Amino acid sequence: MGFRRHDPRRNQRGPQQRVNNRIRVPEVRVIDHNGEMLGILSTQDALRRARDEGMDLVEINPKAVPPVCKILDYGKYKYEEKKKAAETKRKQSTVEVKEVKLRPKTDDHDLDFKSRAARRFIEDGNKVKFTVRFRGREIAHPQKAREQLIWITGQVADIANIETQPTMEGRTMTMMVSPKPTVLQALSAARAQSEKERKEALEARHASGSRSSDPGGDPPSDEGSTPEPT
Repeated sequence: MGFRRHDPRRNQRGPQQRVNNRIRVPEVRVIDHNGEMLGILSTQDALRRARDEGMDLVEINPKAVPPVCKILDYGKYKYEEKKKAAETKRKQSTVEVKEVKLRPKTDDHDLDFKSRAARRFIEDGNKVKFTVRFRGREIAHPQKAREQLIWITGQVADIANIETQPTMEGRTMTMMVSPKPTVLQALSAARAQSEKERKEALEARHASGSRSSDPGGDPPSDEGSTPEPT
């Protein structure tokens, strides 16, 4: 007796949406392409109606009794769903954690450079984790690291809140800061404005393309032109 070979991709695909002849139940509740409820029809009648309209029968709620199907253009439907998913992903704001590494012996110039780097990260909407690593006998003077972190906190106090106070973890002192709500709100508004401008540019380009391909307009007139010599 042979065994069916396991395909690890099988469980990753998830449930597939049934369309047309893949719908095997005897009857379905049908919605037409205008959103009007047609009621319960035999699956064959629903398929026939979809074909007559040059469209597909798509199962949209398989858990209902009977399953709910809609008559629509499946290719266009998939394209719109993909477009919506991309739009949602674009609008999502992902907060990352950036790390800024220090040493207890970091000089003032480098400390200023590190604080400016942290400020850029925060202004971009990211959290910042400061990490001070101790080597050898440096562990005997944790106050130096704490002073550095307090100084940096003062440099970003207008745009960041302290999420976790300076804490020792083995031979490392860490502190986490996160952007203030006003920073995140400003970023969100900037993204929305950028998205609005992107859409307006696309619409303008589309309108321009439509005008350039428009064959309308009168052909040039021969009136007033000089006749060619015979």
